[in-house]
Amino acid sequence: MNRFLVVVGILCVLVGLGWRWFARIPFGRLPGDIHIVREGFSFHFPIVTCIVISIVVSALLWILRR
Repeated sequence: MNRFLVVVGILCVLVGLGWRWFARIPFGRLPGDIHIVREGFSFHFPIVTCIVISIVVSALLWILRR
């Protein structure tokens, strides 16, 4: 558990340091994401982005467990 927390902390620091470059990745604006804009109302649901992130995280965890 201690090792896991240290790794998560290091990943958070790395993401924080590389945020400028991570912001250029089009996550949240992928084709298939739902975005509805009407007068006085805006709704954004990044369904495809969530699926892509889930697949990547699942693959990484599968690789790390082997």
